[in-house]
Amino acid sequence: MRIDLHSHSTCSDGHLSPAELVARAVEKGVNVLALTDHDTVDGIALAQAAIDADALPLHLLSGVEISCTWDAIEVHVVGLQVDTQSPALLALLESQSQARTARGVEIGHRLEKNKLPGCYEGAVALANGGMLTRSHFAHYLVEQKHCKTMQNAFDRYLSRGARAYVPHHWASIEEVVTAIHAAGGVAVLAHPGRYKLSTKWLKRLLVLFKEAGGDAIEVSLCQQSPHERSTLGQYCRDYGFMASVGSDFHTPLPWVELGKNLWLPKDVTPVWHVFSAFPDVPQGEEL
Repeated sequence: MRIDLHSHSTCSDGHLSPAELVARAVEKGVNVLALTDHDTVDGIALAQAAIDADALPLHLLSGVEISCTWDAIEVHVVGLQVDTQSPALLALLESQSQARTARGVEIGHRLEKNKLPGCYEGAVALANGGMLTRSHFAHYLVEQKHCKTMQNAFDRYLSRGARAYVPHHWASIEEVVTAIHAAGGVAVLAHPGRYKLSTKWLKRLLVLFKEAGGDAIEVSLCQQSPHERSTLGQYCRDYGFMASVGSDFHTPLPWVELGKNLWLPKDVTPVWHVFSAFPDVPQGEEL
């Protein structure tokens, strides 16, 4: 059984449409996939329609990845098996969308001051109706040959301390967990090892997430050291979290792929054990 509970489509900053994403998931042998676009659930119905139309052997979980501001740090919380029509969730996502638009406009202004006009319009065009993210600005800067790579674009213009960086003003972790629970979902702290936090600060985040009602943390990603995976598994046991797995797939890459290298350490509780109408999954290292 191959499970991937973190992926993105063109409804946010992924490169594949929802239909292309589910087709690739099946091609890669994924049995259960969660579509978790940034601050939007618009792709869920499209993905399910593609599954139904082609009778794909894939179980889709409705999900979303919501940005939060914690002590001036951006962290992400994934909601799994959410009701995509939940008024509380949709209200929060609308607020997030407005914050993303305002931030995008300001990023455009700052890039224009750096003699790079038209970046906001270019990024919006690349988003093509999806949720606008800094990745769209980075793509545009590379496309226009202002930067050589996406990382170069972030380093020069879009990351904290760079020329066009704009601080984020997202919802709090407490607000996000509350909205996910109101939608009947499970709240998962995404990729805890990517926030570049010291052990002391990561433990502070885990304590706050637990106090906010958080249910699980992502333990397994495609690219991580065995030490990180085992450490996150231990944090699940120490703080009483369930464990999740996710590629955080955006585009096909040699080192990041749907369902690739996603297994859990022993003696953790997989997050899918609380899902209803979920395929039977063996517990242990190999899914």
